Amino acid sequence: MSTSPPALPTAVVDTHHHLWRLETGHYPWLQDRYDAAAFFLGDYASLRRDFDTADYLTHWRRVPGVTLAATVHVEAERDRAESLAETAWLHAVHREAGFPNAVIAHVDFLSPTLDDDLRAQLDYPLVRGVRCKPLTAASADAAAALAGQSGTLQDPQWRAGLRALADRGLIYDLRVPYWHLEEAAEAIAAVPELDVVVEHAGLPWDRSPEGLARWRRGLAALASLPRVSIKLSEFGLPQTPWQRESNVAVIREVLSLFGAHRCMFASNLPVSGLRASLPEIVATVGAALEGLPASDARAVWHDNALRIYRITQQAGASS
Repeated sequence: MSTSPPALPTAVVDTHHHLWRLETGHYPWLQDRYDAAAFFLGDYASLRRDFDTADYLTHWRRVPGVTLAATVHVEAERDRAESLAETAWLHAVHREAGFPNAVIAHVDFLSPTLDDDLRAQLDYPLVRGVRCKPLTAASADAAAALAGQSGTLQDPQWRAGLRALADRGLIYDLRVPYWHLEEAAEAIAAVPELDVVVEHAGLPWDRSPEGLARWRRGLAALASLPRVSIKLSEFGLPQTPWQRESNVAVIREVLSLFGAHRCMFASNLPVSGLRASLPEIVATVGAALEGLPASDARAVWHDNALRIYRITQQAGASS
């Protein structure tokens, strides 16, 4: 692979990041329990502190010449009883800092108060969608045995949550490991008017030929659905250092399946920092985009996010 520096964008919309103030909200995964063995990137002790707007912008100031045009905040697994409070807090952050400019909130699809919960979230103008993670298997080998249980992608009540989002014009942010992508495509195909964004390039954690083949089949099934888009983000691997060449190859496969106008850049800060710096992440995506028409590259870095997440007010702060 060429060692020449990749072309970098001048303006970026970051479509996936998190913020938290531990004295403001309760985050069980950060404050109550620490289970590095269960976390996909292993040791995350460094995340168990505040990650506020100043911390976030510090990362972007390390990427010279790039303006942060807008951001999308994705729910940070705050205590589920505080999901609405998280959204309210993010709107206060927006008033203070000029971002985030869109919010993906948490609502529990299995809640008996789902309709009321969605209405309450929609009272906040930056809410564009929901992330409710389905129950997933811990490994590819265990996926088949889990199918059909409560909260899984086959659960009729969980699938009704997708319908509820579509009825309200909300986006669904999908986050499942690669071994559940084909099941996810089946569930989403049943709600063809739903806008969906696949997180983290479908999490291709197994880079063996067999693992990549299964990941590719799942992404192809999702890409066949015209209202599904995808984030180019979080290419960190379990128990493995950052691999730029492999990550560039993965990004190019995603681009070939979805096309440049359904792909968006995302940082996944601060979690992504466990494997790579933000300059390295941006450089890796830039290397993968080399050779694309300038309009396509700009679409990935900036334009698609404004359209898909319906962002009208851009960030008041930049790097």
